[in-house]
Amino acid sequence: MIASPPFRGFFGRPLAALVAFMLALALLGAPAARAQTGAENYVRENVQRGLTILNNHSIPDAERRAEFRDFLTGLTDIRRIALFTLGAARRTATPQQTEQFVDAFRDYAVAVYESRLSAYSGQTLKVTGATERAPNDDVVTTVLVDPAGHASQGDPIEVDFRVLSDNGKPVVIDASIAGVWLALEERDQFTAFLQENRDSLPALISHLQALTQRLRSGGPKTPTR
Repeated sequence: MIASPPFRGFFGRPLAALVAFMLALALLGAPAARAQTGAENYVRENVQRGLTILNNHSIPDAERRAEFRDFLTGLTDIRRIALFTLGAARRTATPQQTEQFVDAFRDYAVAVYESRLSAYSGQTLKVTGATERAPNDDVVTTVLVDPAGHASQGDPIEVDFRVLSDNGKPVVIDASIAGVWLALEERDQFTAFLQENRDSLPALISHLQALTQRLRSGGPKTPTR
């Protein structure tokens, strides 16, 4: 069969240009061509290290926890998160009380993240996208998946990270596991605790220290309220 000649004449060039334009739009809009954001790359490159540390049972528990603490404090702005969770009580706290709270919160936060992420031992994080809340403020969406490809029960667990890059360096300021934002949850619990304990910040600090010890011993975390 003789191939039909290409379109020529008046409609030839406009049609070819239109087809080329539509193909270009399709390629630009294809998901595979979407450029990864800096926040997505930051989460992909760093957060998986945390799971790897928690999954490393070839070293003593104390060493693994120290390594995870160094990792988490380098990845997140713990001080910023601590002051956020303190809420309105920050305005009346003395500088000394504020520092004591930040120190107690740092230990508590490490224990909380370790406890919650350890529940997904053996899983890996897969970045699925990002949403810009504001300039330099992104929420990176990930899911926990089984690297061996085993079927999971129900939907994959979603873990989201809020990443700020306003100072030139990305930093995580909150994480959501299965829909629960940890910093927001803790702020509500701390506020309720203070209301029930005459706004005593020393009492909250002592309570955080007790919760940290309970988490590290493998016991359940009791509500802050």
